[in-house]
This record gives sequence, structure tokens and C-alpha cells, in this order.
Amino acid sequence: MPDGFQDRPLADLLAALDTTSAGLSRAEADGRRRRYGPNRPSAHRRRPLWLEFLARFLNPLVLILLFASGLSAATGNVASFVIVIAMVVLSVTLDFVQEMRAETAVEALRRTVAVRAQVRRDGVEVSEPVDQLVPGDVVRLAAGDLVPADCRLIEARDLFVNQAMLTGEPYPVEKHADTPAAPAPAGDRGEAPGTVLMGTSVISGSAIAVVCRTGDATAFGRLSGTLQAPPPTTAFELGIRRFGFLILRLTIFLVLFVLTVNVLFHRPWLDSLMFALALAVGLTPELLPMIVTVTLARGAMRLAERRVIVKRLAAMHNIGAMDVLCTDKTGTLTEAAIHMVRHLDARGGESDRVFRLAYLNSRFESGIKSPLDEAILAFRSLDLSGWRKIDEVPFDFERRRVSVLVTDGAERLLVVKGAPEDVLRQSTHYEGEGGVELPLDPAARARLGAQFEALGEDGFRVLAIASRAMGPEHVSAALGDESELSFAGYAVFLDPPKASAMAAIRALTGAGVAVRILTGDNERVTRHVCAELGLPVTGLITGDELQAMGEEALRARLADVNVFCRVTPAQKERVLLACKRSGRVVGYLGDGINDASAIHAADVGISVDSAADVAKEAAGIILLDQDLSVVHEAVMEGRRTVQNVTKYILMGSSSNFGNMFSMAGASLFLPFLPMLPTQVLLNNLLYDASEAGVPLDEVEAEALARPVQWDLRLIQRFMLVLGPVSSLFDFLTFYALLHLFDAGEALFQTGWFVESLATQVLVIFVIRTRRSPWSSRPNPVLAALTLGAAAIGALLPLTPLAPFFGFVAPPPSFYLFLAAAVVTYLALVETVKRVFFRHIAPRPDAGRRALRH
Repeated sequence: MPDGFQDRPLADLLAALDTTSAGLSRAEADGRRRRYGPNRPSAHRRRPLWLEFLARFLNPLVLILLFASGLSAATGNVASFVIVIAMVVLSVTLDFVQEMRAETAVEALRRTVAVRAQVRRDGVEVSEPVDQLVPGDVVRLAAGDLVPADCRLIEARDLFVNQAMLTGEPYPVEKHADTPAAPAPAGDRGEAPGTVLMGTSVISGSAIAVVCRTGDATAFGRLSGTLQAPPPTTAFELGIRRFGFLILRLTIFLVLFVLTVNVLFHRPWLDSLMFALALAVGLTPELLPMIVTVTLARGAMRLAERRVIVKRLAAMHNIGAMDVLCTDKTGTLTEAAIHMVRHLDARGGESDRVFRLAYLNSRFESGIKSPLDEAILAFRSLDLSGWRKIDEVPFDFERRRVSVLVTDGAERLLVVKGAPEDVLRQSTHYEGEGGVELPLDPAARARLGAQFEALGEDGFRVLAIASRAMGPEHVSAALGDESELSFAGYAVFLDPPKASAMAAIRALTGAGVAVRILTGDNERVTRHVCAELGLPVTGLITGDELQAMGEEALRARLADVNVFCRVTPAQKERVLLACKRSGRVVGYLGDGINDASAIHAADVGISVDSAADVAKEAAGIILLDQDLSVVHEAVMEGRRTVQNVTKYILMGSSSNFGNMFSMAGASLFLPFLPMLPTQVLLNNLLYDASEAGVPLDEVEAEALARPVQWDLRLIQRFMLVLGPVSSLFDFLTFYALLHLFDAGEALFQTGWFVESLATQVLVIFVIRTRRSPWSSRPNPVLAALTLGAAAIGALLPLTPLAPFFGFVAPPPSFYLFLAAAVVTYLALVETVKRVFFRHIAPRPDAGRRALRH
């Protein structure tokens, strides 16, 4: 990659890159990709699989356990060492394989909606994922594109770039290919007028550029550690982390307690250390990351079948917890099949002059062609062969208009198209009969305003068209030229409501998700669409009202307002942030450049596959069909995934914790270890294997009826209530083994291994549902794995493998006791569970402000 590419002559730069304006061959691009690597900053690259696998062994508890088992082997107990190694490897491999399969499947889905670039390969322009670009590639840039690498412009036409990501400058910067590039200032932030850098986005215009630097070599790559802060921690991720810390504290306490007791009782220190460490491994929820990843990935795969792509797995929890969905109107509530139906002059009559001006503006505008532009160009074709464009003032969401300076040799016109309120404000005259310009006095303004309002009341979308004659000395257009305009008339459009939107809004509202409309359209059109959809407008705020409103006043109005009209991108973001500060989990659905900031600010950013690159990149969820009904399906899937993760957590925090607590208590009165270290590890491995089916389990409809958020208080209370129930039956088993079966060391360890594993895994049938276990059928895979693990635990002492693990065959009467104990235990857990959820479980935060749906 050549240094100083910003200030080299373009011909020299192309020679240094060994490329031409026709681009590279595919074979050459493949060779360079092997040399330079993928076009991604290293922060986004994944470690090799073998390193990922070995990293699983870096758990301090596992390392200490392996070290202790090595000492055991050195003292002659080689069999114990081999068994411990086998248990650890099997457990780590189970975790690794399941998680990698899930992540690989999600990555394949994510690549289907990856941002792509138009690149010239073998002389033909093709679409390629941006991570496939290499130095020397020639790319085409258009409005809405993310700049895929550090590039030098070869051609540029009215190119305006947003560089806020790198420079913090909020206003677009114009770039020129024909301007001699000046050396970039210190910091390499993209001030050179002939360069565009990765991380910036094209606001308007188009360009051809040559890729000079990719990946870590880009300015963005070198600064990605500071520029690309990690996304905020979600409530789900924070809850998982806090649960892990809770278990860690309990583990440390119990391990130190068991080790101290065994040392005080003068038991072999090496066996005591091995037992304490095995107990720590058994208590540690090492399967939790796999269960979380596999469950979220399973939800993502199910959504993919509904043509919804999850880019970031954390979005699965957020969409399940979402209780407010903010959405634009066009394409979501309406068909986005916009048709131009009329072109009216200032007197309200049809006017070819108005259509010709609108056509000139839309034809020569170089920004993203909006659906309104497409409707104008599709309405009727005009011959513009005599016209050429001189310059442009691109659209922005503050002015809400776009201007083009055009000439046909005889006249030079600035043609302006935009929001009626803003264009009228800049107009001083209007075109009367015969093209005569008349002053736009208060009476004329009132008449034109009434005409605009009447069209809005009937549900029509309207653009105002104006012009200004310019002298031949005008060779460029500037913001100051958009004044003293001559108002020509209105372009009128129809965008009918979407038939499926009404049912989708009702489904979301019924599921506890309030729908808020944030649109740039005026209030009359929006009210008309809401009325046709049967959506009551409980309150409406315009952008002007929002501008004058303080933060406290806005938050006070959120409960009553469900429509925001004529809002700018910054105001959309402000509304979202106000909802979030009120304790809401907020989603935003949008597809344009103007939606990118709101999508990024939302807890759940949702976009569509046809959206602008900047919107797709900001979103965590991509809809392949622009349909609000699939958002409801995504909400249900998100809730299902969180419920399944919670099942694993509730079981692991109650039965598993109870069994391990019993193990620590048994150390106080037994003259031997209650379970051998290898038996503890085997118990843990079989338990982990039985839970691999949790991500596949179904969830009852009543559990999906309301937003589902991670609740650590529920888990802590459940553990404190159900854990002692598990320990109670463990101590009952201790009594039976010692006094009914007169068990020695080996039989005691065998009997308790069988009982603890059976109660630990079979309790999932009770905990997995708030209904009665017999009225809710588990997934067949979960049922098979659970029953299989319990059966292996019960039968293993009767097999030739028993001596390897220190087991002996229990008497037949023990299995009768086991069956009675397990049935009684599950019945008691069911009773306690019902009491818990009826009287003890924490209620949703009553202090949270309720938004009316």
C-alpha cells in the first residue's frame, strides 16, 4: 500500500498500486487478499479455531484441577489422572463444538446481508462484500454508501461525504477528484479533498475511486479502538455477568470451606484439594456461555426462516424485552408504492410547467433517489436532451429541500423541490396565469397553505416546486441562492396504507409493545393514514413543537403521544433517548440515511435489506421483507430465547447449587469424601450433556404474552427457595445410605452420585414451565437427553466401567428407594414452584411509568 497516497499525482498512484481505472482481475484480487488479508479492522477478526479451543482450557479452576491431577499421577494414581483429563476434554469439546456450530450458522446468515460495494473486476462492475476489497480495486460510490476503504478519487460528481465518524464534523464535506490533493493534516482524518476514508458515508453525488489502504492500514483501522466503542452492555449481558459473579463468590466460599474442613480432619491433602477443585468445577456454570449462544443462535435461525436476519445475537434479547417500537411511516405503514397523481399550479389547476420543473430537479439530483423522485420520473418521460446540470445544493434534513442549477442554453434556472412549508418560506413570488410572476402576499400565502392542508387532509403527500432565474455569471449553486424563489406549485402523490399493517399493529399492541410513529411527513397526511389503519392518535407533536420543548417536558408527554410529525433525524434520536431514559426498551425501524442515527441509538435497531448502507450497518436486525408483521414474529422469538436461557439458569442455580451445598455439608460429618473428584466431574459432564437440548425447547404462549427482561432478582430468590429443597433430599439420601443400607465409602459415593444426578437433571421437567409438568410437553431432544443422562447415571455402577470411577453395584432395594425419592422430590419442587411464582417471585417494577398502548 503506497504511503502518502493523498498527495501523489493520480497517474503515479495508479502505477504504484499496479492498477488502472478498469480495476483488477479476479485472480489478481485473490492473490492480493492472501497478502493483505480481509478488509476488516483486526477488532472484527476472529481467532483461529485451534486458539479458540485452547482458550477454553484457560479457566483458572480447570488449570488448577489439571495441575492437581498431574500431582496425583506423580504419586502413582495414573487412572485418576487419565479420567480427569478425559472428563475435562469431553466437557470443553461439548461446549466448543456446540457454540462454534451456532456461531458459524449465525455468521453465514449475517453475510447474506453484509454491506457490499460495486467493484470493477475483469473490466466488469460486480457487487462484492466490502471485506473482499484489496488495494488497487476500483469502486463506484453513490449516495447512501459507506466508504469501504481508504480511497483516492478518480472521478467525482457533486460528491458530499459525512466524515463525522473520523472528524466529529457534523456537516457534509464536498470532495473533488479534479482538485489537486493537498497533503493530509496530522492525524490523517480525511481533510484532503481528493480522498475518502473508511468509516465515512456518501450523502449525495457519485464517484469512482481506487482503493489504497484496507483493514488495519486504514485511518479507521488504526483508530478503531477509540472510534468504534463496543456497543453498550445490554440488560441481558449484564444480568448474565452478575449471575456469574454471584456463583463465583459462592464457589470460592464453599471450596475454601470444604478444603479447610478436610485439612482439619487430617484427610489426605491431595485428595482434599482434588475434591475441592472438582466441587468448584461442578459449581461453575461453564456451560452457560454455550447455552446462551446456542439458544440465541437457534432463535436467529428460526427467524431466518421468516426472512429476518439477526446480525448481532444480543439483539435477540433486546427485541424480546422491547416494549416500544418507533417506526417511520413510509414503507412500514404504507405500501411504499408511491404514485404521482397530480401536478398543480398555484391556482389549483393541472400544470405541465410544475411537472417539468419537478422532472428537471429529480432527473439531475445526484443524491439518493427517494420514492417521490422515482414516482416523478415514472409518471411521464420528458426529453431533456437540451438541458445540462451546472451544480447542485444537496438535500439535507434541516432545510428539507434540494436545488439543482440547470441550463438549456437559453435560460439558467435554479429549480427547488422540497417540503411545502420550507419552500413557501423561501418564496417571494408565485407563477400566475400565463407564467406571470405575482407577489406572494399574505392572502396568496394563506390560499396556498389552505390548498396544501386540503391535500393533506385527503391523505396525499405533497412536494412544493419553485424556481429562480439566474444570470449567466452563476456557475455554481449555494445555500444563499435558495431565496426570493418563484413558487410554481405542488407535486401530489398517493401512498396507500399497507393492508397487513393494521393486523401487525394490533398484534404488537396486544403483545405489550407500544407503536410510536416518527415521520418527516406533515400531521394531516399522518392522521389520514392512521385513521385508515384504525390506529388512534392519542397525541401528536410536530418537529417545531419538539424543538421548543425541554427534556423534562418531552418525557412528561411521552405517555400521551404516539405520533411525531415533521421531525428531523436529530429529533428522532432525541425521542428515542427520552423513551430509554423513561426505562423503556426501545426499537426503531427505518431504512434511510435519515434513520441511521436513530437506529444506532435504539436498543433494537431494525432495518431492511434494501436500506441505505449506513442504515443497514447500524441495525442489529435486518428484514428481508419490509413488513411490520415479521417484527411481531421477531419479538416472539426474542422472548422465547430469553425464556429458554432462564430455564437453564433457574435449574443450575437451584438443583445444582443445592447438590453442591449438600456436598460441602457432608464433609462435616463423613469420615471420607462424599464423592470422589472424578465422580464429581462425571456428574457435571452428564448434567451438561443433558442440558444441550434446552435451546430447542418450546415456550408456552402465556410466557410470551408480555415483554421478557432478564431478572436477576427472580433467579436469586428461586435459588434460595429451591436450593434447600434439593439439599433436603440429599441429606435424606445420606441418612438412608448410612442407616438403611449400612453403606461404606464406595457404596455411599455411588448411591449419592446416582441420586444427585437423577434429581439434578430430571427437575428440568418441573422447572421448564410454570404450568403443571404433565400439561406442557418438552422438546423430544431435551426429554431424550435428560432421561438418557439419568439412565446412564443409574446404570453405570452396574457396568464393567464402574471400577474406573470408584463405583460399586448398589443393592436392588436402593433403586426402589431412588424411585420413591425422585418422585417425592419432583412433587415437592412442583408444590414449592407454584407457591414461589404465586407469592414470592418479584413482580415487574411497579414504579415504571406505563405508556398507554
